[in-house]
Amino acid sequence: HMQLVCALNSVNCVKCVKVVTQKPSILTEQKGRTVTMDCNIEKDEGYYVGWYKQIPNAAPQFVRFTSNAQSEIDYKLIISNLDVDDSAVYYCHTWDGSAKEYVSQ
Repeated sequence: HMQLVCALNSVNCVKCVKVVTQKPSILTEQKGRTVTMDCNIEKDEGYYVGWYKQIPNAAPQFVRFTSNAQSEIDYKLIISNLDVDDSAVYYCHTWDGSAKEYVSQ
């Protein structure tokens, strides 16, 4: 079993009003399976929503897995044919127009 972690340590600032929420927080699955992770960005401001993957002791990297929008605020990351290399912390990332800062979780 491999463990994929959706990070709970969101980038917080006093003036931020957009809250990014990811589910599940921890996901354990077998090699070869398909897994999905959900991200809610609270409100749609027309900004790009992306996903980043971070392995220990390395910088986050933009990921190009399949992703789709369930609605204007709900996004889903889909990882097919899960492999050992997919074990990491995943961040959902967007721009908060009112705070003029990037927010991720």
